[in-house]
Amino acid sequence: MPYSPLADMPEDIRARAARVKLAAFDVDGTLTDGRLWYSEDGRELKAFSVQDGLGLKRLRAHGIEVAIVTARVSHTVALRAEELGLVHVYQGQADKRACLERVLRALHLGPEQSAFVGDDLPDLAAMRLAGLGIAVANAHPWVAARAHWRTQRRGGDGAVREVCDLLLAAHGRAEAELDQWL
Repeated sequence: MPYSPLADMPEDIRARAARVKLAAFDVDGTLTDGRLWYSEDGRELKAFSVQDGLGLKRLRAHGIEVAIVTARVSHTVALRAEELGLVHVYQGQADKRACLERVLRALHLGPEQSAFVGDDLPDLAAMRLAGLGIAVANAHPWVAARAHWRTQRRGGDGAVREVCDLLLAAHGRAEAELDQWL
């Protein structure tokens, strides 16, 4: 049976996903596995999923804005965002909800037109503001219990791609996306 991101998806989640024009993502624990690696000279290292990266690029190609909203400041995140061509990159954001509100205002969007994907307590207020709050599979239980939807994949291991596929399918773009690569 062919892969379908909308298979067995509740109608409420389909409807929420179809309204999304901005998908915002936490970094540590969402775009990465949440572990922090430090080299001997003190440099921070992070591992990102290549599949997640392609998903983010495909969202943008289909007209869905992508934002990174993270509390930490990391040169590695800036490099990854630049590599993916992301322009909405907000590091050092202690209040992720306020950041999401600013981005929505700048893009002239309402909260119902946004998704926020996270894994831990600092993400919760932004997830609750968004029209579609998504927790990755390994999210803290308090966060997972308050999300509209939860991925099957863990942060840093395909969860972001799962979200991207869901959004593309909800916007009716999954078949066109697949056809482009055949």
